[in-house]
Amino acid sequence: MERDKKKYLELLAKEYPTKQLACREIINLNAILNLPKGTEHFMSDLHGEYEAFCHIVNNCAGVIREKVDRIFAKGLSEQERREFCTLIYYPKEKLNALKEHQVLTEDWYKLNLQNLITLAKDRSSKYTRSKVRKAMPEEFAYILDELLHMQEDEYDNQIEYYRQIMETIIRLRIADEFIIALAELIKRLAVDHLHIVGDIYDRGPHPDKIMDLLMNYHSLDIQWGNHDVLWMGAASGVEVCVAAVVRNNMRYGNIEVLESGYGISLRTLVLFAERQYPADDLMEAALQAISVLQFKLEGQLIARHPEYRMDDRRLLERIDYDQGTVEIAGKKYAMSRSDFPTVDRADPYRLTSEERELLSELCRSFRNSGRLRQHIRFLCAKGSMYRCYNENLLYHGCIPLDEQGNFEGISIGDRIYKGKEYLDYADRVVRKVCLTGADQSEADFMWYLWAAQTSPLSGRTIKTFEKMYLTDKEAAEEPRNPYYEFYNKEYICNMILREFGLYSPMSHIINGHTPVEVSSGEAPVRANGKLIIIDGGFCKAYHKKTGIAGYTLIYNSHCMRLKAHQPFESIQKVLEENKDIESSTDIFETEEKRIRVKDTDIGKKIQEQIADLELLL
Repeated sequence: MERDKKKYLELLAKEYPTKQLACREIINLNAILNLPKGTEHFMSDLHGEYEAFCHIVNNCAGVIREKVDRIFAKGLSEQERREFCTLIYYPKEKLNALKEHQVLTEDWYKLNLQNLITLAKDRSSKYTRSKVRKAMPEEFAYILDELLHMQEDEYDNQIEYYRQIMETIIRLRIADEFIIALAELIKRLAVDHLHIVGDIYDRGPHPDKIMDLLMNYHSLDIQWGNHDVLWMGAASGVEVCVAAVVRNNMRYGNIEVLESGYGISLRTLVLFAERQYPADDLMEAALQAISVLQFKLEGQLIARHPEYRMDDRRLLERIDYDQGTVEIAGKKYAMSRSDFPTVDRADPYRLTSEERELLSELCRSFRNSGRLRQHIRFLCAKGSMYRCYNENLLYHGCIPLDEQGNFEGISIGDRIYKGKEYLDYADRVVRKVCLTGADQSEADFMWYLWAAQTSPLSGRTIKTFEKMYLTDKEAAEEPRNPYYEFYNKEYICNMILREFGLYSPMSHIINGHTPVEVSSGEAPVRANGKLIIIDGGFCKAYHKKTGIAGYTLIYNSHCMRLKAHQPFESIQKVLEENKDIESSTDIFETEEKRIRVKDTDIGKKIQEQIADLELLL
């Protein structure tokens, strides 16, 4: 026997010191292997839309409502079922509202506690008793366990025992706390694992609240998006990322997340802008000032990195300030404005002393924001550039390809990184920048990941300058990586899956980043079912473009299905009118045989544990 294996078995024997204990664990693990796989939910491109995301997490993408309608179709009216669903989604808030209307009678408590237990039993049926117990709040775990596993008997002893528990809960006035515990248990059991496929940040008003919610979620992983990595760079004090984050939030009117959410003051920026652009509205002046600062920093960065092949993005040197035009790709375009008082025409990318002071203060504010650092550490702990999970490949942006459909990458030093190796390299750099600090070149790479056509997170050339100053829409079109043409082809998707070690005919690519224009006839499922795009446009700015307000991909033991969500009004509407978000379902892949735990990644680990325990025996 190998020495290392013997040492491992000696350690294992300390945990299972007798044959009986080892046999018991083998029996338990074998039983778990034959349970149905847990339900996975996939969402992407949340873009700060906290209320809509919060509601979809609480209604489990409409799954709770489906189960309530199925179980209680005969016992409750539609209005009663809607009210019951709202109680599950927001138990604390709904109980407070019902108290004001004085409807919380003893009969109400008995009925709703009974219905909640019935639903919890249904949701817990696919899990081990041990796993369900671990999901329960500790203070009620024993009582909940008893109620969920009550069995009828010949003399109704269990029923009487059950009735006494319920009556005592109500008499002791802890029914509210018990209802809240049951509601949370039901939601936790409805979704076993959550995948966020990138872009939590920017555009919407409250990415910080989304991060708080995710930090309290029971089981999840995150694939970074280009907006996330931009914030990660800013939190680490990368100057160009700081400027871009501030500009993005000013552009979308989300100053609150900086100032109130993360304690990053923009007062110095506003005062600086007021002096430089006295004729402008104050917020417009601040947007102009931070934009010019961003373009200067980008110009400097691009000059440092010829390997990025982005010299055409150095546009400040191509402006004719007297004529009010800019030359791009050999063509002159009229600009909406060309008065840039902080730009030295002889050296357009040099920062003034005031700009340098302003930038230093902003970088210091980002680095010193305790709440932001907490969120970024969580992104590092739970996040990655990609994830292989249950034979599926998850990533936000793209796997860069060339015009022939071959892997394209980037040259760093004496190496060229392509395909999986490229994403692994990017993952290492992001972690180094955020967790241990990095050199200038690695810090610059954070911006490259955000903005470049050959970046696996972006896959397009971001044209901030053109969108801001040119009226010609053609000039503002952002060239995309050939990946976005090739990803409709099944053989390309199979090539990408094989690159990441996935050969199963049931493997899929699950992709975010590019909103699916449903209103124009685009479909989210492509390449003969090998690729699923789950960016349905959570952000309000995309609703007209997509025709919906986000997707949730659901992968359970029976099938894969997409939930397309309609725009969400508000949590207040849900509480006042029981107005749920409307979602439609598209089942696009049904499994021939129900998927069991043994078919999953967790199942493979369990089978290894069983093999080790049998060897120990």
